[in-house]
Amino acid sequence: MANILDIRRRIRSVTNTRQITKAMKMVSAAKLRRAQERALAARPYAQMLTNVLKSLVSRAEIYDAETGEPKHPLLAQRPENNILLIVVTGDKGLAGAFNTNILKAAMRFLQALSGKNVEIEAIGRKGRDFLRRRYPTAAPRVADSQDPARIVLIGEQIGVFNKIEYGLASGIAERVIARYAKTDIDAVYLVYNEFKSVISQRLVVEKVLPIEQVGEISVAQAEAMGEEERKRALEAAKGAGVSLRPADTSVADAEAAKFAAASVDYIYEQPAEELFRSLLPKYVAIQIFRGLLESVAAEHAARMTAMDAATSNATDMIDSLTLAMNRARQAKITKEIIEIVSGAAAAS
Repeated sequence: MANILDIRRRIRSVTNTRQITKAMKMVSAAKLRRAQERALAARPYAQMLTNVLKSLVSRAEIYDAETGEPKHPLLAQRPENNILLIVVTGDKGLAGAFNTNILKAAMRFLQALSGKNVEIEAIGRKGRDFLRRRYPTAAPRVADSQDPARIVLIGEQIGVFNKIEYGLASGIAERVIARYAKTDIDAVYLVYNEFKSVISQRLVVEKVLPIEQVGEISVAQAEAMGEEERKRALEAAKGAGVSLRPADTSVADAEAAKFAAASVDYIYEQPAEELFRSLLPKYVAIQIFRGLLESVAAEHAARMTAMDAATSNATDMIDSLTLAMNRARQAKITKEIIEIVSGAAAAS
């Protein structure tokens, strides 16, 4: 049986660890609330931009009547031989299986793309480190390249999750759009954790380009939370003051949707090509921005859940160690009583 002093040291150590995990849980809960507010604040702009584009598509020709070609290169669809995959993970650990699940989803998708040229851009240190160990780093492919099919890491964005800005998403979108317009790549996919609420999340592989239908998210692969994960997230959220349901924005969405569905025949001053050239890049940028915001919220939710589980495990360990210490102390007392009684009996 362990020494009582050693057990007390272990109890003290686990107690300190529990204080840290409990504090980390509350910090993650506070950050989660702010991340939810940011994602919700960005929604009206994204919704109105989508509705403006829907209205434009319904009232303007998106394909040239003579050539049949789309009036903007982002609407052009071609065989997906060269693909860009953007993988969004976190920069830090202690978030349970958050990063692992995203990387597993990315690896499954990469297996489905066997025989194709795939370029990966990693957003987040955990994804960068994982992918760098498995795939070589290379320069982006150029159009008409005769290189054989390969999977390479072409870029990384590290340390950007402390404060997600629209400029980051806009910069990524500009690079992606430029390469797609030059036919360097044929499709762009985004792997991230889609966040609706603490108990409503799913891992998705979303097609960003080409734009198949405005306002409709094209999902190539999706995986929802398991029942056990939901239960753990529910328990963690109960004591942290985090809302379990997504904010109800149905009224605002319905009002915004009226713009696209209005029966008014708008007269556009600019040609359709110019309008698409201005609005479609913003649409792509807001899709990437939404994915980044939801990934940040999902990471904080995962860390809150993981720290809640760690706090509960620490409490159980303290109870177990306390019981072991009491047993050791009782055994020591019993042994001393027996020695005293045996000595007294021998003396008599």
